[in-house]
Amino acid sequence: MTAIILAAIWGVVMMYSGIVIKNKATAKSIALLGILALLVVNHLEYNNIWYIMPDVKGMLKFTPFSYVFNFIAFGSTLLYFLLNADEFEAVGKDVYEYYALIFFILCGVGLASSFNTLLMLFLGIEIISIPLYILAGSDKRNLKSNEASLKYFLMGSFSTGIMLMGIAFLYGATGSFYVEAINLGEAGFQPMLAIGLVFLLIAISFKVSAAPFHFWAPDVYDGSPTVFTSFMVSVVKAASFIAFLRLFDKSFGKVHAEWQLLVALITAATLFIGNITAVFQQSVKRMLSYSSIAQAGFMLFSVYALNTFAREGLILYSAAYCLASIGSFAVLVKVKDYSIEGFNGLAKKQPFLALMNTIFLLSLTGIPLTAGFMAKYYMLIAAVKNGQHLWLPIFAVLMAAISAYYYFRVIQAMYFKDGEADTKPLSKTFRITLLVTALLVIVLGLFPTGLLKALYS
Repeated sequence: MTAIILAAIWGVVMMYSGIVIKNKATAKSIALLGILALLVVNHLEYNNIWYIMPDVKGMLKFTPFSYVFNFIAFGSTLLYFLLNADEFEAVGKDVYEYYALIFFILCGVGLASSFNTLLMLFLGIEIISIPLYILAGSDKRNLKSNEASLKYFLMGSFSTGIMLMGIAFLYGATGSFYVEAINLGEAGFQPMLAIGLVFLLIAISFKVSAAPFHFWAPDVYDGSPTVFTSFMVSVVKAASFIAFLRLFDKSFGKVHAEWQLLVALITAATLFIGNITAVFQQSVKRMLSYSSIAQAGFMLFSVYALNTFAREGLILYSAAYCLASIGSFAVLVKVKDYSIEGFNGLAKKQPFLALMNTIFLLSLTGIPLTAGFMAKYYMLIAAVKNGQHLWLPIFAVLMAAISAYYYFRVIQAMYFKDGEADTKPLSKTFRITLLVTALLVIVLGLFPTGLLKALYS
């Protein structure tokens, strides 16, 4: 609770700092101080050392699962700030406001990871979404950015309406907004409960860009400023999946068998559409946008399986995916030409940048010794342990093999194609942070239990 309150307060601090302080470079320092404070208070609350806990009537419920994910989200945001702070100024003049909006998003992330009622779920999702509509259109000079913002707003509003309709049906069926009260599987799968479940499944599938509700994502991710796309496809997507898992586990776990096949079909469609369409992309940014849809397919295994491996796997996948995505987009921002040909010869001109990007792409592919491999392994094991629809993990392995093709196209361009990749200057802070991010990807791949143990302490 302390981190949620502090994130909201720090967002306001960032807004008013922009009025008082004219030096844009100071915004980075204030933002870094804020994100470090969030990490500290989350750690203190996790260890029951110090916390602020007002009476919220049980509408929020904090567990080790919530705290560990918050640590991943805040830690990933810290790396994101260190890697991309210089790029904020390139988007526009409202640098303090950009940071403020991100802190408000982190407030929503805290709600999404700890909600105990459908009201808090709705508030968390909307507090995450509304600042993103603004960030997507923050590059006012770019028509693609304006289009992305409008499309994101329209699709987001549409999915929010579906979510509210689902919540209304669930309240009508159970007379309660609390997630445990909705879980009435023993009493029978009532029609209103079923309708509410389907509406919520559709609404959250929109938010996480799962097929066939993904069609807004490629244009929004491609049109938004790259520095903000990085945050959208990493921390924001992971937080949406945490909310997805928490809702379906707590509210619909007892009727798991009734909706499992539907989620299996959505998972298969997401894996297929994300990977196949990514193969044909010539822009690395658009390719990464489609690959984020494919990654959502793997993350859907947590909702499909609803077992211990699924919960552990989602935490591990969130960490692995956030690190690799933030790292790969940080490299992308430094390359002036986003086409695959724009990466030709990058290993000769910037060997450090090429090596770091290779590690991130290998993790996204799921190559052994990287965090991405262990994350995919946990997801596949969760599906196998579930014992149903064994065709699904087999299909996922085939789709992962296809993903290797388009990720390795970039690696091939960097190391085996002749060219002069045009890059921006790299600061010392950027180099160090990018190296730390890559090392974390490898360490998490070698020792994943170090993170997962925190779920049980």
